[in-house]
Amino acid sequence: MAKKFKNNLTATRWLAVILVLLTPIAIVVTIAAFSAFIIFQNDELKGKASDWLEQAGAPVELSIPDEYIPIYKAAEAEYGVSWTLLAAHHRVETRFSTMETLISPVGAEGHMQFMPCTFVGWSHPTCDGLGEGNIPEAELTDPEVIAVYGGYGVDANGDGIADPFDIEDAVFSAANYLAGNGAADGELERAIFTYNRSDEYVEDVLFFYNQYEEENQAALGQ
Repeated sequence: MAKKFKNNLTATRWLAVILVLLTPIAIVVTIAAFSAFIIFQNDELKGKASDWLEQAGAPVELSIPDEYIPIYKAAEAEYGVSWTLLAAHHRVETRFSTMETLISPVGAEGHMQFMPCTFVGWSHPTCDGLGEGNIPEAELTDPEVIAVYGGYGVDANGDGIADPFDIEDAVFSAANYLAGNGAADGELERAIFTYNRSDEYVEDVLFFYNQYEEENQAALGQ
């Protein structure tokens, strides 16, 4: 009986030792699993913002390319629209212009995906429906024609052409549009929704806008 009790005591001690040794491992495994879950959720959220872009063949890109930042900031100075908001639109619309084509299935064109009628003006006689229109190329990119029809297209680089496929013209045109719909006055959600009438689109743009704002504030030490 004493021997059996001694054996049971020894086994209990060994079990206690094993549990002590395993506890840190269990904690590490739990933390790792929780971290993986958080990362997965975050990646899932990021992916949601641009699923259709991936289907269009665009490579995965999240950070703002350095070469575009001076253009965003120049447009911000001109129209009062945050440069990080312009970056967010650019990210959502064409994944920073890395799509295989800059023409969408419904006819939106260029780096910032303008419908031709929005770019040249909805009072153009060919404009109706979704806004693809039947606008001659010479009219679509003519600043004087755009002024006549009340469009948002801008000749940002002063070459006499307002071109949605020119990055400066496209970004300035987007800033012009967003400013005209409230973004310069802080009405971001209204302006974003007017740009693309989709609640999911608004969520996507705001997701990247908030991220870029945080990064910008951190870079400025604020």
